[in-house]
Amino acid sequence: MLNKLEQAKDKWGGRHTIIDNWLHARQMLLIKYCELAGLSGGHDQAPQSHALPDASAIDAFCEAMMDYLSAGHFEVYDMLVNDDAEGQALKQKLYPEIAVTTDSALTFNDAYTDAVSAEQASQFDTDLASLGETLEVRFELEDQLIGHMYHSEQALASAEIAG
Repeated sequence: MLNKLEQAKDKWGGRHTIIDNWLHARQMLLIKYCELAGLSGGHDQAPQSHALPDASAIDAFCEAMMDYLSAGHFEVYDMLVNDDAEGQALKQKLYPEIAVTTDSALTFNDAYTDAVSAEQASQFDTDLASLGETLEVRFELEDQLIGHMYHSEQALASAEIAG
């Protein structure tokens, strides 16, 4: 996931402060995810430990995740599709899929931000792995929205130059 993030930053970084900040928030979220999962170097590797992470680490991850999700819903998505019909159609197509990932993230947050029961602790690694897959799907969907914005801007700039 971090490799895909680096590709997104290379492709779209430096053009819009909001996007740069959002991609940075994604990076921080992924780092916290890797720490919780016991992954070293942030690459897709097997977990190093089966012990339940410290409650403060879980809370920090959940807080970063909620901040990231909120920024997408309340700041970024509308900017990415502007007012063009193609962008609105893309948003209408992708938003239900993004909403499913939001629901999964909220479920994880609700389950693990309070005291964790023994039953939840035994399920933590599985739930975290599932959440990781969900976040990967979400990032791919969001990258489609970012890609649309940049393609639209390039088309507009080309039309202005040609006009």
